[in-house]
Amino acid sequence: MKKIPSTAYVWFDTEFTSLDLDEAQLLQVSVMLTDKDLKRLTPPEEDINIYVRVADGVPLSPWVQKNLPDLVKKCRSRSAVPIEEIDEKLTAFIDRWCDTPTKTIKKRPLMAGNSVHNDWILARKFFPKFINRLHYRLLDVSTLKVQWLDLTDGVEFDKNDEKNVKKYFPEADLRRLRQHDAYYDIVASAAELAYYREHLLQR
Repeated sequence: MKKIPSTAYVWFDTEFTSLDLDEAQLLQVSVMLTDKDLKRLTPPEEDINIYVRVADGVPLSPWVQKNLPDLVKKCRSRSAVPIEEIDEKLTAFIDRWCDTPTKTIKKRPLMAGNSVHNDWILARKFFPKFINRLHYRLLDVSTLKVQWLDLTDGVEFDKNDEKNVKKYFPEADLRRLRQHDAYYDIVASAAELAYYREHLLQR
C-alpha cells in the first residue's frame, strides 16, 4: 500500500471553564498550521488566537478563577468573539490554507496538540464545520511523552522554558507567547514533538 503522508498538522488548543467537558464553555481558541516536518504553512501573523465571549453568569472552575483572571477579563470584553461566529472563522482558515473541503479522508489535515482529545471533544461540540474538514486521527503529543517517560530515562520536555521552546521550534515568536495560554500551548506542543522526535530517533 502506498504511503500517504499527512497533508498538514492543525495545532489546536483551547482554554475552557471547567474540566467537566459536558458543561464546559470555551474561553480561548488557538490554531497554527505546520507540515509533517513541523515547518510553518502560514506566517505567524495568520495564526488564529480568539478570545471567546463569555457572559458574566457563566460558572468558572476554581482553577480558572485563580489562574486565568486576565483571560476571563478578555472574554468579557468587547473584543471577545461570540462562539457562534468562530466555527466559520476556523473553517475559512482551514479551507484557505489546507485546500479543504475534501471527501478523501487521507487528504484531510490532522488535529495535533497535547491531550488534544479534550480539545477535539469541545471542537466537535462547538465547531462542527471545522471538525468535518479534519482527519479522524489525532496527533497527541502526550502519547509520546508518556512513552518517553515510561520507557526511557530521558528528561521530560520543559515547555515552560521559552528558550527551550524556541530551540525546538525556531519559528516561535516569543514576543507573542504567554504561559497558561492556548496560543502558547500550541507553539510549545510543536516544539515538544520536535524534541521527542529528535531524541527517540537517536535510540
